Amino acid sequence: MDSTMRAAAFLDKGGVGKTTTIAHIGVALADEGYSVCLLDLAGKQGDLTKHFGLWQQTREADSWPNITTVFQDEWDTIADQLPEAVDQLVMPTDEGPDLIPAHEGLDGLESLLGSIDDPGDRYARLDHFLTEYLNERYDVILLDLPGSTSNIAYNGLWAARHVITPVRAGPFEQEQMAQLEADLDEIRAGQQIDINLALLLINEYDERQTIDRNLFEHLSTEYADVLAPQQIPSSQDITNAQQAGQTIFQLEQPSKTARRALDAYRENAHELIARTNAPDESESEPEAEV
Repeated sequence: MDSTMRAAAFLDKGGVGKTTTIAHIGVALADEGYSVCLLDLAGKQGDLTKHFGLWQQTREADSWPNITTVFQDEWDTIADQLPEAVDQLVMPTDEGPDLIPAHEGLDGLESLLGSIDDPGDRYARLDHFLTEYLNERYDVILLDLPGSTSNIAYNGLWAARHVITPVRAGPFEQEQMAQLEADLDEIRAGQQIDINLALLLINEYDERQTIDRNLFEHLSTEYADVLAPQQIPSSQDITNAQQAGQTIFQLEQPSKTARRALDAYRENAHELIARTNAPDESESEPEAEV
């Protein structure tokens, strides 16, 4: 890859599978030989950290510096005086990717960031950290963002520029996609950055269900350029693996639906790389924007 690829899972709604998507796409890319770092920014609950079975270890360590530290004014000074500061942030997952875990202080960052008047400073702090301290270490950086528009979410979107959006079939999914369009338009206009929807996928997809088929048909029509090549089938193995602190890539005997999900994650991971890492964007087809 010519440069570090960044993407962030985002939708202004919880429970759609953002964490599961980031975890499995990250492992799929690590299995292909990419060096991958995952950032858990979704709040003090630490869902991505729990997904890899590291939450208790993280809480017991109560380490400093942590993910909240990189948003503070003193970060560059800390990194200069503490050469191993970045190393102390990162934990191996035993599944390939590295992880920068969530911290309970994340929720307290809203007031800190909200007190910064200059949007160019308020929303660019994470981008600065990734550019100066992580880009040279990793091929791929994936961010798990909060399920609501917030200063942390805006920092993640500013830094990633590419959005992964998982959805689940339900009565309000079309409204959620419309809201996502409005959110991204607001960010482009207000922050004057280029940000695009790179990968849209359906989680827990069951083609036998009318509501799932209707959602797929709608997305295939309205978002054909960004819809994932494979949707993620509903599989109890995914839930069971997550509760055990791992992804389904770790299962010795995955079920039929889990094997289909594995194939889908692999193909979608390849497609994400293709869409976000064109060798020469001036000569390539433009990425679809919403």
